[in-house]
Amino acid sequence: MTAPDGIALSGVCKTFTGRGRVVEALRDVNLTCPQGSFTAIIGPSGCGKSTAMRIAMGLEAPDAGEVRIAGKAPLDAARDGLTGIAFQDAALLPWRSVRRNVEVPLEVLRRPLSAASEHVAHLIDLVGLKGFENALPGELSGGMRQRVAIARALATHPRVLFMDEPFGALDQILRRQMNLELQRIWNESGSTALLVTHGIDEAVFLADRVVVMHAGPGRIVDIVEIPFERPRQPRLFSDPAFHETCDRIAGVLHGG
Repeated sequence: MTAPDGIALSGVCKTFTGRGRVVEALRDVNLTCPQGSFTAIIGPSGCGKSTAMRIAMGLEAPDAGEVRIAGKAPLDAARDGLTGIAFQDAALLPWRSVRRNVEVPLEVLRRPLSAASEHVAHLIDLVGLKGFENALPGELSGGMRQRVAIARALATHPRVLFMDEPFGALDQILRRQMNLELQRIWNESGSTALLVTHGIDEAVFLADRVVVMHAGPGRIVDIVEIPFERPRQPRLFSDPAFHETCDRIAGVLHGG
């Protein structure tokens, strides 16, 4: 198993049993994400991509296999503040301001807020919310709330950033804007990023490589290296080579 400072899953298997059914969610999943890389996982609903991420985060235990996050077991990495998480639902505390929401992981890990004051201010500026430090979640748009969630995920200086459909609830125009912002934020943070998404164009635009999964059982069927240089500009979305790459992934995704 390699990638001591990144993400490494080796021989991971997971089965769920319920209502008289046995579902093989993951079979022999092997995935290595080097430090500082950006990997996207794409696949149909029920292919196990979110289960794989939950196992990597330590929210589920595999039936077999080994997982290392920044060189540690997932729960140990989380307890040490080495991982950050952003889901589709920003899940902000409605009674707390932007700043106070970003501070939540620091409080959970019992880190002194006074020492992190400048870092929190920097994160709020980084995600484009300077001036909204005291705003409540109800006063923010959906895109702004997701920005807060990303800033919160980065509060502990994580080595690994997990994102499960963070922009899934946004419209297409805002989603592409957030793709540009996420690229910038990730580049500055230096984290190893793992993104689960249903959007092929989102995966190709953001990632260094795209992992394609199939269901029944959940497994990796291809890993597509993305050739485009960084930083990626909006014009890439209309580049014929971009569409060729998306079509290749769609072919694998749909069994072509």
